[in-house]
Amino acid sequence: QVQFVESGGGLVQPGGSLRLSCAASGFTLDYNAIGWFRQAPGKEREGVSCISGDDINTYYVDSVKGRFTISKDHFKNTVYLQMNSLRPEDTAVYYCATDLSASWGTCSFSLRDYVNWGQGTQVTVSS
Repeated sequence: QVQFVESGGGLVQPGGSLRLSCAASGFTLDYNAIGWFRQAPGKEREGVSCISGDDINTYYVDSVKGRFTISKDHFKNTVYLQMNSLRPEDTAVYYCATDLSASWGTCSFSLRDYVNWGQGTQVTVSS
């Protein structure tokens, strides 16, 4: 059974940092595009970052560029999202998922292409 489990969320003050983890079981992250998404209350789910199956290409939504970093640990079969300089507008539930249809070396923020969604982890940025 394929399962993605997100963790690492919490309450942090503006300017603080968190590292989110997306641990996969029953599925190898090797060679697969992985995306991080978030959904704030009353808003649609949006793509935050993704990493291509070859680990070479990473993409970020403009609002997090220079602050967030996505990475894979193949030994732990886990994808991370390092979030620095957090802002109140980053408050949301964060999800990870995989895009099995992504072309090699690419990834996208197309929600409909992603499967194996985790249950999400809450990130709250507030003073």
